[in-house]
Amino acid sequence: MAAAPVWSVDPRTGKRREQVAVEATPGEVGRTVAAAHAARSALADRATRAAFLRTAADLLQGAEGPLVEAADAETALGPVRLTGELARTRFQLRAFADVVEEGAYLGVAIDHPDESTTPPTPDLRRYRIPLGVVAVYGASNFPFAFSVPGGDTASALAAGCPVVVKAHPDHPATSELVAKVLRRAAAEHGVPSAVVGLVHGFDAGLELIRHPLVAAAGFTGSVRGGRALFDAAAARPVPIPFHGELGSLNPVVVTEAAAAERAEQIGSGLAGSMTLGVGQFCVKPGLVLAPEGADGDRLLKSLTDAVSDTEPGVLLDHRMRDNFVTGVAARAGLPDVSAPVTPGAGGVHTVAAGFLTVPAARLAAEGAHDLLLEECFGPVTVVARYASPQEITAVLSRLPGNLTATVQLSAEEAAGEGRGAELLAELTPLAGRVLVNGWPTGVAVAPAQHHGGPYPATTSTATSVGGTAIERWLRPVVYQSTPQALLPPELHDANPLGLPRRYDGRLEH
Repeated sequence: MAAAPVWSVDPRTGKRREQVAVEATPGEVGRTVAAAHAARSALADRATRAAFLRTAADLLQGAEGPLVEAADAETALGPVRLTGELARTRFQLRAFADVVEEGAYLGVAIDHPDESTTPPTPDLRRYRIPLGVVAVYGASNFPFAFSVPGGDTASALAAGCPVVVKAHPDHPATSELVAKVLRRAAAEHGVPSAVVGLVHGFDAGLELIRHPLVAAAGFTGSVRGGRALFDAAAARPVPIPFHGELGSLNPVVVTEAAAAERAEQIGSGLAGSMTLGVGQFCVKPGLVLAPEGADGDRLLKSLTDAVSDTEPGVLLDHRMRDNFVTGVAARAGLPDVSAPVTPGAGGVHTVAAGFLTVPAARLAAEGAHDLLLEECFGPVTVVARYASPQEITAVLSRLPGNLTATVQLSAEEAAGEGRGAELLAELTPLAGRVLVNGWPTGVAVAPAQHHGGPYPATTSTATSVGGTAIERWLRPVVYQSTPQALLPPELHDANPLGLPRRYDGRLEH
């Protein structure tokens, strides 16, 4: 049977643009993984890896025009958004090059023999080594930053791990173009092109996670798809780490004092955040707890005005559009749910932004309204009106894990008065990033960043953004009573590589 073709589709029209490739057979997946595994030694040198990552960033910059054009044609995300995303991707590659050169990620620790401890300490030398081939599953909504050249790929290569990317079907042409750029960057430093593999097709994604030479996986996508891969990774004869980002509601709590102080500002800010990128951000605020009463009404008026002025937009594909239209209709049809601005179909190929309101008491008890506590991908949010602090607590206690949680406080509350600290304490167990008086859309690439959260936001405690994302693809190993001549240079007493390390309990830089 002939392999199924892989088409690039224009979401603005639903029409096929071009055939990009064919879906990979099990044999092709196996050969791609085997080639990546065979090439892993080419990434052993830290200086080579850092140079490779910087060259990749430079070549992506040189190819910006064609890449943005292709990505826009396949995603309808727009040149401005995609140009910014590509710049973020280049910055991330260069940031990981800096991480590699610094070397702190290796976690070097050396303890010399000490007979005075209980039990006695032998000579111990610890650092981290790469796991091996990493399977990367590209995201639909970020064709650069969370796909072929994105954070999973950049951090895995930085760790010394080859990658095999399963391209997302929403942007296969972009994926092919970017993979070629990364391979050109590898070639400039004598690294085999096989360190960046690319396969297409649903079945190929399953074959990839099951391949015995794949040592770990990174995924960004839906709860259903991510959970299926997570379970497959755990069911292997040798289970592997699976770092998946699956879904997030990203709750926002607006205090009564904050609404009284700046209701209009909060309403317009919420509108901008929930409709950014046609609501297709993983950190879109999907549930907002706002007070009943006149101040809450002013917030909703501001939100209504801003959302009503938002033009219909194109989602990443027509399947997502249909799911959005069906999903918001099901939510709007629940008892006591109102739609001040009705979300749904904006045209044959577009969707209209909107929001729903519901009494918070409805969400505090288990029942049909639990649907409102599930992520709905697209430009919609749910505003739950609360009558008391107890209702806030009751709703928060029913939420699953999230990437973010936000609280909007008054100036007095932000200064330590009132319930600010109490609300932060309630939100912290729910999310990996807690915001005060901001909006969650936008994830800075910075050393202190954490992009992850309790399940189902992610399947591990790791971050997929920021320098510590490299740690997902490493494992620690300790050498005990090993002669210096046999040790890797990272663990020599003389520290010939100048690495940060902990030496006999003291931190050295």
